[in-house]
Amino acid sequence: MARQTRLIVPGTSLHIVQRGHDRQPCFRHETDCLVYLSNLQELRAKMGCAIHAYCLMTNHVHLLITPSASEACAGLMRNLGQRYVQYFNRRYRRTGTLWEGRFRSCLVDSARYVLACYCYIEMNPVRAGMTSKPIEYIWSSHAGNVGQLDNRLLTPHGEYVALAADKDARHAAYRGLFMQPDDPGFLSGVRDATNGGFALVGEELRSRLPIDVQQRLRRKRPGPPPHVVTSERKSDIQEELGLRPRTG
Repeated sequence: MARQTRLIVPGTSLHIVQRGHDRQPCFRHETDCLVYLSNLQELRAKMGCAIHAYCLMTNHVHLLITPSASEACAGLMRNLGQRYVQYFNRRYRRTGTLWEGRFRSCLVDSARYVLACYCYIEMNPVRAGMTSKPIEYIWSSHAGNVGQLDNRLLTPHGEYVALAADKDARHAAYRGLFMQPDDPGFLSGVRDATNGGFALVGEELRSRLPIDVQQRLRRKRPGPPPHVVTSERKSDIQEELGLRPRTG
């Protein structure tokens, strides 16, 4: 079956997740994180992508980016992934793949979704129990977005800029977002949308999209995963393989 085309709208942000193969670590040392971010810094300008937020976890990566063209995102992730795998394999004397297939992504638009996605990404280490506060985790964009560091990798999203007119007030408003508890509905929604390649967009953008894209945004009720085997089918398979006595 042909894989589904990604939902990409130039100028609209994407939440991207890329996981290590079989959930294995893709960052073993702080130098690995620095190499990844250095390559991201170089390639984001070359490919025309703005980076708004990121978090490098032990076995996966979160990015919030805005591509300037329809192929910019794929180009960035392809080149970034290839460069990093070559480095990683040389350093750890290994061969083969590092990533779990294609990266996953979803469109993110409107203040409600964009700012919630910022927080979702930077709160990952806290939810994972790696730290008690997002500011304590150095391999995310949080320190830059709250104004503690001058992170030159970051480009403020328009919704982030709209938090306040001046930088100090903006940083304070952004910090205030993290004083609110996680919205369970958004957490499940962003995971579902990213894993399924859907979108978290407002009605204004939705109305401007082509009809075929709008139809893709109307998610169908999910059925059971392909690997799920019902108890009845399990019995049939056991019988077919001679693993249980035939009935009747």
